[in-house]
Amino acid sequence: MSDLISQKVKTPDELAEIIARLKSEGKKVVQCHGVFDLVHPGHLYHFEAAKREGDVLVVSLTADKFVNKGPDRPIFPAPVRAKILANIQIVDYVIINHDFTAIELLKKIKPNIYFKDQKYKSALQDKKRNLYKEAEAVRSVGGEIKFSYEPIFSSSNFLKNHFDIYPQEIKDFLEDFSVKYSAEDIINLLKSLRETKILLIGEAIIDEYHYCKGMGKVPKDNLIAAKYLNNEVFAGGVLACANHLAGFCDNVHLVTALGRKNSYEDFIKSELKSNITFKFFYDDNGQTIIKRRFIDPAFFAKMFEIYYFDDRHLQDSVSQQIVDYLIDILPQYDLVVVNDYGHGFFDKNIIATLTKNAKFLAVNTQTNSANAGFNLITKYPRADYVCVDEPEARLATHQKDSDISEVIEQIFKTINLKKLIITRGHLGSVACEKADKIYNIPVLSTKVVDRLGAGDAFLAISSPCAAKGAPMDVVGFIGNVVGAIHVAVVGNKSSVTSDQVYRFIKTLFK
Repeated sequence: MSDLISQKVKTPDELAEIIARLKSEGKKVVQCHGVFDLVHPGHLYHFEAAKREGDVLVVSLTADKFVNKGPDRPIFPAPVRAKILANIQIVDYVIINHDFTAIELLKKIKPNIYFKDQKYKSALQDKKRNLYKEAEAVRSVGGEIKFSYEPIFSSSNFLKNHFDIYPQEIKDFLEDFSVKYSAEDIINLLKSLRETKILLIGEAIIDEYHYCKGMGKVPKDNLIAAKYLNNEVFAGGVLACANHLAGFCDNVHLVTALGRKNSYEDFIKSELKSNITFKFFYDDNGQTIIKRRFIDPAFFAKMFEIYYFDDRHLQDSVSQQIVDYLIDILPQYDLVVVNDYGHGFFDKNIIATLTKNAKFLAVNTQTNSANAGFNLITKYPRADYVCVDEPEARLATHQKDSDISEVIEQIFKTINLKKLIITRGHLGSVACEKADKIYNIPVLSTKVVDRLGAGDAFLAISSPCAAKGAPMDVVGFIGNVVGAIHVAVVGNKSSVTSDQVYRFIKTLFK
């Protein structure tokens, strides 16, 4: 790194100390924040306007894994983007922000002015938007937010119009899709979900990621030794699904069961979003499910995993408590979302209660190493919307090699079903309301950090869209957008937000 670059690019701690000293000397500090994937004249106008507001210009940029701008974005990795910005003369300091928002960074740097483009001004009035929260953060440290009124350019437009960043399949799909729908149509649909009353039911899972470094073979045994590094713990299963939904819907109610032994109840409550209400039932003889995965962080390679669970149906008395509770509350909810991981929560009585009483029933049954061949979607005689992946669909219909259209036809014959989506990994997804009208939606990202939880995110946000009566190609498109955002995140470290989805959609349509 050249002397110029090393003098400008700082860590958060380094920059916080520098800014504190500069402010004590009477300097006025202005901070701009963004992705800056392709620096263009609009950025230069913006930086010049920002510098006129103060003495010191700080530019913070979003780290790669937190960028949600569409397929294969960012084009340039964060160190390259930081180097480009540092070479701009009027920029005094550059910092890489390792978060989806600038909230915590603003609290740490404490600029006098947070400078944003005029196109974001309307977002300042929406308490659920990130900009509103960022403005609150800068005000909390004595600063203010101001807006630029310089000419507007778009990195996304430049990249789309002058660089071949999207695979041909995506470009062909978007060309046809945008004839029928606009970005505003899709976003307005998502905004209309706010008042939907949703009940989620399923297994709570604690996902543990234990990072370790391989050290080689043990000399006297046929074993590989590994050095423990650190670990992360996430709220997974139906808990993650609830957090995704809570970003789009204000009324989310969660029903699940915890074990009396090692319940994780306090952790779960701390991880759930504030607009989620919940009802926990307790299995006296069991424990809350834990899935512990061991990972080499160098290439994020998962080596093996251990399940801590009882793998049996709930006690009859607990199951009956759940049934009684469901009969009482189901009439209150517009939509019921079922996360069935096949670990014993859903017995025949609970399934019968849900299929008989839910106004709109969305179901996902997952196949995993503990239930392969046993946890099939066909155990639900009725559903309004089913979302499963292709291997699960093929297991349920006993069709290993048939065309996907035949799998779809068989599912519609077997279940009293209205709407269906089958996710197909790198092949995208297929969506249909009837077996004879199938929409193929391509995968919308090739940047995959971790696939864990992507199906849950897809189910969570696509379900209320299906319940709202959206066309199935729109439902599938939204699901693929959500999935593309989630696979760029480690595990269930964070939930998909409406801001991320809106930005992603706008970028695809530009």
